[in-house]
Amino acid sequence: MPLVAHNALPTFQRLKQEGQPILELDRAHQQDIRELHIGLLNMMPDAALAATERQFFTLIGQSNQIAQFYIHPFSLDELRRGDIAQKHVDQFYESFDRIQEEGLDALIITGANVTRPNLAEEPFWSPLIEVINWAVDNVTSILCSCLATHAVLQFRHGEPRFGLREKRWGVYSHRVHVRKHPLLQGINTKFDVPHSRFNEISREQFERAGCHILAESEEANVHMCMSADMFKFVFFQGHPEYDSISLLKEYKREVMLYARNKREDYPPFPEHYFRPLETAILDEYRGYLEEALLAGDPLPEFPEYLILQSVDNTWHDTGVAVIGNWLGMVYQVTHQNRKIPYMDGIDPDDPLGLKAG
Repeated sequence: MPLVAHNALPTFQRLKQEGQPILELDRAHQQDIRELHIGLLNMMPDAALAATERQFFTLIGQSNQIAQFYIHPFSLDELRRGDIAQKHVDQFYESFDRIQEEGLDALIITGANVTRPNLAEEPFWSPLIEVINWAVDNVTSILCSCLATHAVLQFRHGEPRFGLREKRWGVYSHRVHVRKHPLLQGINTKFDVPHSRFNEISREQFERAGCHILAESEEANVHMCMSADMFKFVFFQGHPEYDSISLLKEYKREVMLYARNKREDYPPFPEHYFRPLETAILDEYRGYLEEALLAGDPLPEFPEYLILQSVDNTWHDTGVAVIGNWLGMVYQVTHQNRKIPYMDGIDPDDPLGLKAG
């Protein structure tokens, strides 16, 4: 079944206009169908708050149609926001107190912007740890995105992330490591995922924490793994929720920062994202921009309109499939009282399934 519009969150109306099935609350109550209640702890900064919310709603709504999906967004008071974003949170998001009172079947935790080298020094650290501790005891499974993955590895396993020499930025090819794991059912053994980060957790750190590596890239390293029990935590370092144009928008923001003297160097292109025609257009724009800056003239318009329709999305289907498999596993545990056959049929001497072809 589709997402249930159980409040006035504008995302429901936008997704409906885009053609995604949305079930109104009164109709949902008329149907004798199981519910799954999924929390979304959205810690993203103001500029990405609504987009991240919509992206995860889309993945869930297009995934495994096994139940009525009720998504409960919430945030942390310690995340400082501007007036518009704070009004959105105050009007449409739930409080953590209410989340705790009513309970969840699953929880997604997004990334966040950071200002300090050590995550434990961030203002949101203590309340985030409170949410994680509660979820470990009360939620069937927790999916962590990017910074949330780094926070859990540091807090629960003493494995702090480390800074990269350059930003990991682009769309990278990944290979499946444990082909028969239920989280990977029905997906290609090779697939793309966008990455965008300055820090990472290494394969060795994940392994020291007892995690099982499920998908990895030669260029971008570990994207997806699971906690030692193969179910309580799902860890992402990439961003399968990204829209087709998310990296384009991010590149544009970096160019504008350069134009306003807020970054020293002109930003490089995200890797494996733009095609030759798009890079030519953007290189030409850079020339116009540099001339305008030297002359003190108004900045030329960024040629976003020439590129919006031409960037490809090579990761969305896999993201939908993984989220659908994850929710299917949650459903089995919460509503069918079944144990997940985490490693059934997996040869410990051949976890990649190479012998079977």
